[in-house]
Amino acid sequence: MSNFDVVISGAGVAGALTALALAAAGLRVAVIERRPPQASALASAPADPNARVVALAPSSVRVLQRLGQWPLAAGSACPYQQMQVCAEDQTLTFDAAMIGDAALGWIVDLAGLQHQLSMALAQQVTVCSPAEIVDVQNQPAQARVLLDDGRWLGTRLLVAAEGGRSDLRERAGIALIERDYHCQALVARLETEQRNPGIAFQRFAAGGPLALLPLADGASSLVWTRPQAHAAALMAAPDAAFIEAVEQAGGERFGKLLSVHCRAGFGLRMALAERSVAERLVLIGDSAHVVHPLAGLGLNLGIWDGAALAEVLTAAQHRGRDLGAATTLARYAAWRDGDNRIAAHWIDRIERSFSGQSGPWSSIARQGLGLVDQSSVLKQFFALQATGWGGRVPALARRG
Repeated sequence: MSNFDVVISGAGVAGALTALALAAAGLRVAVIERRPPQASALASAPADPNARVVALAPSSVRVLQRLGQWPLAAGSACPYQQMQVCAEDQTLTFDAAMIGDAALGWIVDLAGLQHQLSMALAQQVTVCSPAEIVDVQNQPAQARVLLDDGRWLGTRLLVAAEGGRSDLRERAGIALIERDYHCQALVARLETEQRNPGIAFQRFAAGGPLALLPLADGASSLVWTRPQAHAAALMAAPDAAFIEAVEQAGGERFGKLLSVHCRAGFGLRMALAERSVAERLVLIGDSAHVVHPLAGLGLNLGIWDGAALAEVLTAAQHRGRDLGAATTLARYAAWRDGDNRIAAHWIDRIERSFSGQSGPWSSIARQGLGLVDQSSVLKQFFALQATGWGGRVPALARRG
């Protein structure tokens, strides 16, 4: 049996960054990834860049920088200096000067980011792929993990970074608080008459928001929330009809749409684990919380989880404490659980208010955009919260 300080199930962004942070601190780390290399983040460089993008907050980019994983390959990341949020005749504008940074955030090619992290994992930690956990046995001093190929791994702590459908969470009997939005997020790459100059644009309307996010070549990435029936019709529509629908909903923010590529859709839900820790187990990222993409916080919450967990475990290691002890895990839970709950419920409230499902709240929310836009103090407060610098910040994510 091979022994490790920490075993992480899941080689996605949150799991990979957590592994790299712990390895940099001198811990013995193994990562288990169920997908084979050719179908996962452990694959060779992606052939279709920008098919799926994610937003990274400046604090998340700091984590990547400190772990030697930034910048990404050319064309894989596009900074945005301004964000415009619209609802009917109200507009709220944020800019990078409010947070004293070069950008409000970056729109990043997810496949490119995962590829870079997977290459770093292969060099710095033990990677078991393809492999899957089939049994976990908790003992007084460690957890024993059985893989589907018959190997046993011993570890002081098991970390679930498996995404929203987490087997380890289910094995631990941790329940979820869930809300199905009965909507799809439609994503696509859009070519427009005018280049997107680095603006993240979002328009709220009945049924869900439409966002246009800047890409490095001047195109925009569409993220459009639609009720399931409408989403299915749009996915089946020819390009011309799809483009017409997007233009009507988005108001031709960057001129006429010239073409659409890489259309896809995925279901939306909110899911929040009732607790993030169990016996020798921690949940991070989507295994602990899934949120609506309207605020662009989903991946960032997972990165902040990983940075905070690495800080807690590194401190415990230096003090000679058990990494998987209940007292150690309680420190992590006290740090991240409250922040994640607040973020999940606030995002859910925003979705309800602007999608027209909250009666009078919809009108109040729209008027609130204009009121916040008139207050530099409030705008800075919300900008700092969204960039990850509004509360207790892990050392890996701090400014400077």
